[in-house]
Amino acid sequence: MRDLRIVFMGTPEFAVATLDQLVKSKFNVVGVITAPDKPAGRGRKLNESAVKKYALENNLNILQPTNLKSDDFITQLKDLKANLQIVVAFRMLPKIVWQMPEFGTFNLHASLLPNYRGAAPINWAIINGEEKTGVSTFFIDEKIDTGNIIQQEEVTINKDEILGELYEKLMTVGSHLVVETVKKIKEGNVETFKQPEIEEKPAPKIYPETCKIDWNSATTKIYNLIRGLNPYPAAWTTLINNNENIKVKVFNCKPEIENHSLKPGSIVTSKNEIKVSTSDGFIIIESLQLAGKRRMDSKNLLNGFSFQLNAHMK
Repeated sequence: MRDLRIVFMGTPEFAVATLDQLVKSKFNVVGVITAPDKPAGRGRKLNESAVKKYALENNLNILQPTNLKSDDFITQLKDLKANLQIVVAFRMLPKIVWQMPEFGTFNLHASLLPNYRGAAPINWAIINGEEKTGVSTFFIDEKIDTGNIIQQEEVTINKDEILGELYEKLMTVGSHLVVETVKKIKEGNVETFKQPEIEEKPAPKIYPETCKIDWNSATTKIYNLIRGLNPYPAAWTTLINNNENIKVKVFNCKPEIENHSLKPGSIVTSKNEIKVSTSDGFIIIESLQLAGKRRMDSKNLLNGFSFQLNAHMK
């Protein structure tokens, strides 16, 4: 049995679940590396990362470097005398950092590698209409998400599942997979395999233009886009109503495949329902948010908002 000294690196809520499992499993976490505090909100108050908040609550040693190559940070990291580093939802590490520990540095990635390498694997799995995804642990090398795989676990994507739900599921499954991986490393019986060379599906960063709905697309494609961005950053469209352009974020919805003669983007409303036409059907919008307003369900919006006869989405 190896005596492990672990440094954990992560920033958002997704990483907290893994750090929590490591602490509850009584592993020796000698340091936590997370992003520097950032000013947020109107008051520009410094905002601590989710990982930092957890680390403070559990009296863990915290480092918040702005430069991962700086001499000061490298010295501080060496002083921790870690022999294993674990990375979950952090930034790209320089070689001097990931090569440092005796037993290596491994990463948790929210996909079945080599598919969905990149910044937004959970989003793209849903946007592309996948029926399964998963989590992978792998040793870090020079490139992004390309190292030898230690373990993987498959997860089913339900046909109506949204990003927020799959995020929670993968966060939990991933945290347990990391603990299993650490146990293997502790016992000294890790076996890895090289990532297969296939034409993988990418998972690039999500930008505002990625989130724009094209109503000329097929219903299923639009539905998957909305699911894969719900609740954040959310798919959006522009409502043209009485010569006013209003940005609208779309959240919960249902697809309806149906032949019709309407132009894509046409709006059909009833007392309780908002439907927008696509190339082969409709998207029934259940909840949405108009620019400058709070998120609400369609029924509440219809109680106080008037769609003109020529209103449409574009």
